[in-house]
Amino acid sequence: MWQELWGSLCHQGSVYDASWAALPVLTDIALGRAPGGAIQAVTMAGLITTDPDEESRARYAQEIGQLLLVAVELRADPGQDAHTFVYLQMAVLAFEDGGVWAEALEGVNSEEYELECPECEEGLFVAFGSYGVFTSAGDYVTGTGTEDAAPRTELVPAVPDRLDGIGARLHGEAVEFGQPEVARALTYVFGKASCPSCGAGFTVSEEIEKQWV
Repeated sequence: MWQELWGSLCHQGSVYDASWAALPVLTDIALGRAPGGAIQAVTMAGLITTDPDEESRARYAQEIGQLLLVAVELRADPGQDAHTFVYLQMAVLAFEDGGVWAEALEGVNSEEYELECPECEEGLFVAFGSYGVFTSAGDYVTGTGTEDAAPRTELVPAVPDRLDGIGARLHGEAVEFGQPEVARALTYVFGKASCPSCGAGFTVSEEIEKQWV
């Protein structure tokens, strides 16, 4: 059921008029008034409300408010796995009309962000997962261990106590709700990197906000 709905209503992340029209049904599912999974309903509705359609957001304001309450409750469940927790964080931000991080936070689950150096425009991967923690100029997966391995530089995590704004909020939520893996990843997302090609330093989160499309 859900696979078909995702394909119909949010194909490859696209949002349609029919997607918005599904919000009342998704709200009923999230609230237990209709059969289905609350988490799936909330995360799908979250993706829909990232669409910059103010008219639709106003039309479904009541549903969005109800979905927000459910998302907050689900996010606080200590049994949530790390990936689901991140998707629920994204949904909360989407319902709050919270800007780029309602979508960009997905990089925490994929354990990388693909960016351009703000100085030389080299294509970079900022990685903080199973392959290690670094900034790479080029494909670090296929190049690792070969003569053509992409050059790398250190990725410096943010100090949690020095975070502010959205970084402090997201990290604080991860700590509060028992998600240490997410909290650790966020220190790198809001940390410092440098380009292996030209040496220019930058704050990862600032470049994500500038370059996310």
